[in-house]
Amino acid sequence: MKNDSIYKNLIISISIIVPIVVALLLFMPSKIVLFGDWTSKLPHFNAIINTSTSIFLLFSFYFIKVKKNVKLHQSLNTISFIFGSIFLVSYIIYHSSVESTSYQGNFGYIYYPTLISHILLSIVVVPFVLFAFYFALTNQINKHKKVVKYTFPIWLYVSVSGVIVYLMISPYY
Repeated sequence: MKNDSIYKNLIISISIIVPIVVALLLFMPSKIVLFGDWTSKLPHFNAIINTSTSIFLLFSFYFIKVKKNVKLHQSLNTISFIFGSIFLVSYIIYHSSVESTSYQGNFGYIYYPTLISHILLSIVVVPFVLFAFYFALTNQINKHKKVVKYTFPIWLYVSVSGVIVYLMISPYY
């Protein structure tokens, strides 16, 4: 397809820019006070979004693998994609305006590996999700099927591990 290279470059660019912007906002020396005090509630909202994403991903998997219902599969994945986008915006707003909370519990040997794997895989999953959606939207179903073999388990892990990390650190907010 003629536009494939344009979209491929766009997906790669987004996949590079997003983690860089998130890292810059996360580690900037002073936080942005533009958003107000309500941003301190965003981790709770993000946990709900991640939980919802996990549920929709599981239903999407069920409806394509078991029920062979392509339309419902597409709708559920679109909802998951929208939730993921909302999460990303909310995450950026939160980390650009609120100081990070440090984990103070006794289960650091669980918390930190889960957090690190969550962060690394959240970076890895961005291009997979974007390519999976692009291939589905352009009816390149064989390519879509190949990429979702990796996309689904990584995306599901990222959304579930995000909730686990939240549950472990939430007493220290």
